[in-house]
Amino acid sequence: MANGNDKVLLKGNEAFAEAAIRGGLRFYFGYPITPQSEIPEFMSRELPKRGGVFLQAESELGAINMAYGAGAAGGAVFISSSSPGIALMQEGMSFLCSAEVPLVALNVSRGGPGIGGIQPGQADYFQVTRGGGNGDYKIPVFAPASIQEAIDLIYESAELAAYWRNPIMIFVDGIIGQMMEPVTLPEQRPFTETSKIRDAKPWAITGYGDDDTKKNVVKSLRMQPDDLERHVEYLFEKYRRAEKELCRVETQDIEDADIVLVAFGTVARIAREAIEILATRGIKAGLVRPISLWPFPYDVFDKIGSRTKAVISAELSMGQMIEDVRIGVGKRLPVRLINRTGGMIPTSLDLADSAEKIYKEVN
Repeated sequence: MANGNDKVLLKGNEAFAEAAIRGGLRFYFGYPITPQSEIPEFMSRELPKRGGVFLQAESELGAINMAYGAGAAGGAVFISSSSPGIALMQEGMSFLCSAEVPLVALNVSRGGPGIGGIQPGQADYFQVTRGGGNGDYKIPVFAPASIQEAIDLIYESAELAAYWRNPIMIFVDGIIGQMMEPVTLPEQRPFTETSKIRDAKPWAITGYGDDDTKKNVVKSLRMQPDDLERHVEYLFEKYRRAEKELCRVETQDIEDADIVLVAFGTVARIAREAIEILATRGIKAGLVRPISLWPFPYDVFDKIGSRTKAVISAELSMGQMIEDVRIGVGKRLPVRLINRTGGMIPTSLDLADSAEKIYKEVN
């Protein structure tokens, strides 16, 4: 495939897999589940040809634990699934965070709850930002709004996961996984050779042998309460640094808007068109697009001007991100919700009509 400035037309799921390979993620463990099944298909075909390892697990539970083992040994690991599959992986996510094992995970989300349907959804927001595993831990979460942005974030996250020694989650809705767009692919990073893992990741498991090399153990078990408390406090000091360094957001005209929409992923794309429609009706709308869902860009809401009458969270859920929007806005402005769920997607006209109604109610 092309490198540099050459553009190629790719389906989202295949582009995500290609970005992971080019990012240097050498090991993939997965299980097919729509709407991301093209990812394990692509990995099974391409990764071994390029010096990597593909294994189809017997389940998502198997996949996350294989990923834990390979990551603890210093392997650069990528996994992917969809909503109920990610749910099954949550115990392993807690283990990975506690043991400080890097991982890049991708959730191509569907509607829910339960098995739900294969249509797109954003109702995994709480799952990916609050975590479904046990104990105190955090996972940085990025939510791209295009295939190109997803490529760039997956590629970058390969290094971020290693730097922070923590899983990184990429959260896309099913539309972005199934659509096609022209994209520019990054250069291939070399895979880390097994013989060089000790130098690149001195914390990784070294096993047992006859030499005098220090034997590393990667674990999450800490039997003594004071030891466990110190470890959790250490982790949260790391998370406090991550909150400052990993927070990302894009804004549009929020300083002098009549209303401000907040949306991520596909809904942010729809919101941009809705803003154009509202402009023809004499309503100036701004946009806050969180790129990082954790850490959430709370401070950006301080930049909203005095002209604004309301902030509107637009979501493919019954209202989950709206809780973070309310924290960011505080009591300064009313916060409202425009939503569809169960795989239903609003048009830009639907979004504009609902936003106009809210504007008239609060104005």
